Amino acid sequence: MKKLLLASTALAFSAGMAMADEIKMGVLLGFTGPIESVTPHMADSAEMAWNEINEAGGILGGQMISSVRADSTCLDSSAAQAAAERLISSDGVVAIMGADCSGVTMSVLQNVAMSAGVPMISPSATSPAFTDVDSGGMFFRTAPSDARQGAVLADIVMSRDINEVAVTFTNNDYGAGFANAFIESFEAAGGTVTTSIPHEDGRGDYSAEAGTLAAAGGDALVILGYTDGGGSMLRTAWELGAFESFFIGDGMYGDELVEAVGEALEGTVGTLPGAEGEGAEAFAALGEAAGVVTASSFTGESYDAAALLALAAEAAGEATPEGIAANILNVANAPGEEILPGELARALEILRDGGEINYVGATDVELIGPGEAAGTYREYVVEDGEFVTIRFH
Repeated sequence: MKKLLLASTALAFSAGMAMADEIKMGVLLGFTGPIESVTPHMADSAEMAWNEINEAGGILGGQMISSVRADSTCLDSSAAQAAAERLISSDGVVAIMGADCSGVTMSVLQNVAMSAGVPMISPSATSPAFTDVDSGGMFFRTAPSDARQGAVLADIVMSRDINEVAVTFTNNDYGAGFANAFIESFEAAGGTVTTSIPHEDGRGDYSAEAGTLAAAGGDALVILGYTDGGGSMLRTAWELGAFESFFIGDGMYGDELVEAVGEALEGTVGTLPGAEGEGAEAFAALGEAAGVVTASSFTGESYDAAALLALAAEAAGEATPEGIAANILNVANAPGEEILPGELARALEILRDGGEINYVGATDVELIGPGEAAGTYREYVVEDGEFVTIRFH
C-alpha cells in the first residue's frame, strides 16, 4: 500500500518555504548550446503543467508555483553547476526540473543538488550511468535509459537487413553511453561495427571524420549526437558519397535538423522516447490549446517531470526539498487513481482528501526507483521533410 511520507521540516529554510505564497521551482535546461532549438519547447511544456495547477488554485492551500529558468548550456559543466547553485541559493527553488544533457546533469547532481538536498527530475538525461548512481533519493528521470534505446535502435537496423555499420557519436557521456549500448546490442545480434569514432560539436568542417568513417565502410552510418555536430556529420557524409543510409538517435530529432540538413536527411530512420494513447493525445491537446509546441523532443517528459514535482509537494503536505524527494515515487507509481495530462486539479483533490494517485501523464510514467524509468520508443522515418512515425517499441 502506498503511503504518503511526510518529511520532517528542515529548520528555517523549509519552514519559510512552507509559509510562502509563492513556491519557486527551477527549470535548468540548455537554452544555449547544441540543443538550444528544442529546450524552449521543453521549458514551455514543464511550465504548462505548473500553470495548469496554478489555474486550479495552486497547491497546499493556495500557494502558486513560480518557474525560474537557468541555462545548463548542455555541455559546460562549470556553467551548469553555477546556474544550479544560483537557482538554489539565490532564487530559493525547492526542486529542479532538469537538467538535460547527461554530462551536465551528472555534474549538477553530484556537485550541487546532492549536497544541497534538492531533488531533480530530468526529462532527458538518458545516460545508462544514472541507473547505478546513489543520489540519496535526489535524482529521478522521466526518460528511459539509453541502454534500452541502444538495444531498440540495434533491432531497428537489423530489421532492415543491414548487418554492417559505422558509428559516430558526440564526445560526451550521452554519446558514449548511447554508442556503447548500441554497439553491444548490434554485435550481440550478429552485426558488425566497422569503426566507432567520437565527434566534437560546433566544428565547421567534419570532412576528416567522414573520411575515416568512409574508409572503414559499412552499409549505413549510425550517428548518435545533436543537431549541430550530428547534423553536420550526416550532411558531410552524404555530400562526400560516403554513405547513403543513416540512423540517428533522440538527440537529433526536430524540425531544425530538417532545415539544417535538407535532402540528405530523406529516408533517415531514428528513435525517440515517446508514447501513444490517451495520455499522449491529452498532452497534445493541452499544448494546442495553450500555444505550446509539444511535437518536439522530450516535451512530454518535461510536462511529466514538472507535474510530479508539484504533486509530490502536495502529497508531502509541504513544499520542501525533503518532502518532495520523499514523495515522487509515491505519486508516480501504482497503486492509486490514474492521472493524465489535464487532470492535475483532480490529482490534487485526491491527495488533499488522503487518497492515492498513479500519475500516468503524457509518457506512461513508471519510475523504477531513483535514477531509472521504464518507457517506450517511437521509431520514425524522414519522408518529404517530415518525421513519420512507423511504430512504438
